[in-house]
Amino acid sequence: MTPSYEAPQRTAVLLVNLGTPDAPTAPALRRYLAEFLGDPRVVEIPRAVWLPILHGIILRTRPAKSAAKYASIWTPDGSPLAVWTQRQAKLLAGHLGERLGQPQPAVLVRHAMRYGNPSIPAVLDELKAAGAARILVLPLYPQYAGSTTATANDAVTAWMARQRDQPELRFVNHYHQDAGYIGALAKRVTDHWAANGRGGKLVMSFHGVPERTVKLGDPYQAECLATASLLARRLGLREGEWQVTFQSRFGKAKWLEPYTEPTLVALAKQGLQRVDVMCPGFTGDCLETLEEINQEARAAFVQAGGREFHYLPCLNDQPEWIGALTAIAQRHLQGWEVGGVPTAA
Repeated sequence: MTPSYEAPQRTAVLLVNLGTPDAPTAPALRRYLAEFLGDPRVVEIPRAVWLPILHGIILRTRPAKSAAKYASIWTPDGSPLAVWTQRQAKLLAGHLGERLGQPQPAVLVRHAMRYGNPSIPAVLDELKAAGAARILVLPLYPQYAGSTTATANDAVTAWMARQRDQPELRFVNHYHQDAGYIGALAKRVTDHWAANGRGGKLVMSFHGVPERTVKLGDPYQAECLATASLLARRLGLREGEWQVTFQSRFGKAKWLEPYTEPTLVALAKQGLQRVDVMCPGFTGDCLETLEEINQEARAAFVQAGGREFHYLPCLNDQPEWIGALTAIAQRHLQGWEVGGVPTAA
């Protein structure tokens, strides 16, 4: 049979997020954590040392505890991270269709999770079957880290290595200084202040990474600080009115400091009565924001003497954020055909 090359070639955008268990149960968490913590990009400990610890200790004790935390934030529609990521993909598809002046299906937009479902290989198979000859990979991590952006790229290139007829690929590695992204963050803050008043300090909590990874050349810390500085400038904040912290420490190694919860406790003990907390590095609310910050950190702040803890939600489906995401995608799609027409700036 002679192969046909007359099928239309499509352009696609693949949004990638970290991932989530399929259910808030111990068995689902065990599967998820085995994949997540088994990634050598995430835990940079020699395999011979780490894997016995992971499978012999952590996966025997942690799943039940993590399942209870997930259960506290689970929604009727499922995991918040899955819900927001799927909604962002749907909105991006519509916005791109309007922005590029093409029918909505002209750009295929799908989402995938680095760990869990829908998996990156499965969604790439789906896109290829739908005729995608050009794929823009857009991780939902504004700041680049080896344990997030790089491992997502690894999964995509591993899939590529198994393809005979490979699509063209482009990767968006970071957009921590993007004006639209900073503007969306600023709008989230000013809207909250307009409705609820303003606290004594704005704490910007980013996900932490081991300090060692930065010393090895990871740009993550510098990009987090750049985002925070740009946001503070956009909001007109003075020194002392804002602070950067890092959360989600795991293990005994030294991670980026200052740590979020101890910082909040210290602020309360120093007499700060109200604090506003946001997580600029997370584009969608998830366990780390809804449970770790809005439940655990809130309780710690109040117990230490603070009175008002205001958590500002992530960007989620905020119109300004979807507009910024659309502009980022459009910028990286330049030169590729969409619906038979080359895209332009």
